Amino acid sequence: MPAAKLPFGDIVGESFGFFFANLSLFFHLVTVPWILSLVLRIVGSAIGTESMLVVLAEKALDALPTVMFTVVWMRVVLLGAPRAGGPPGLSWSARESAFLVHLLQVAGITFVLIAAFILTVGPLDPSMLSGGGASDPELARRESTAAPLGIGFMVSAILALRVSFGLAATAVDLPFTPRLSWAYSRGNSWTIIGALFVIFFANAIVTMMAALVPLAMIRGLLGANSAAALVAWAAATLVSYGGVAVAATAQAIIFRRLTGWREGVPLAPPS
Repeated sequence: MPAAKLPFGDIVGESFGFFFANLSLFFHLVTVPWILSLVLRIVGSAIGTESMLVVLAEKALDALPTVMFTVVWMRVVLLGAPRAGGPPGLSWSARESAFLVHLLQVAGITFVLIAAFILTVGPLDPSMLSGGGASDPELARRESTAAPLGIGFMVSAILALRVSFGLAATAVDLPFTPRLSWAYSRGNSWTIIGALFVIFFANAIVTMMAALVPLAMIRGLLGANSAAALVAWAAATLVSYGGVAVAATAQAIIFRRLTGWREGVPLAPPS
């Protein structure tokens, strides 16, 4: 198979273009996963916002509705809406189990490292970070312990971005591994990493704005903290799923371009 050169601008532009061209379909498919994620956020907050273990458990469980949505959205990109299957979130299938296993192969180490980093550092008192104060030996110890974890997280995140496009293969029931993704992406690694980083970074910024703007408005107008938090969570969760859709679109496009995938045709070996 001849090596394909991925154009950075085309990948990013086509991903956002596909998402906005199918915005009504997005709202149709995201409804149930969005509600499930919102319920998890509310339950997690009710259990305890101060516990790092609760926060991490909530994020881990939130992967389930996210996987259900991502699988269907990738099938929309690669097979078209009529072949994508029913609305996600109503049941769990063997395809989603295979996707979750593949996701753990891609990003499991990254999640473990960030969890270990958060649990090691723990809550930080802002006063400890201000200049002029006496250094805290406990804070220094935690920082020195967490530094290798932080470096490991960044390296593993970069590697995960490079091979994450292979998840699209699992969404269309094609056996695939991170090793194959690595082989198919030779010569395009930094384009893949850069395109997905831009998408995820843009999603993080927009999600933060989607949470802060309604939070400030409702608090300012009504002074209702609980209602403001609920609206902020709902808006931020929905926008976050939009970012997931754009990233999944990019991964599906990258997979199709690098492998030359066509339904029913065996993949040519990587060059």
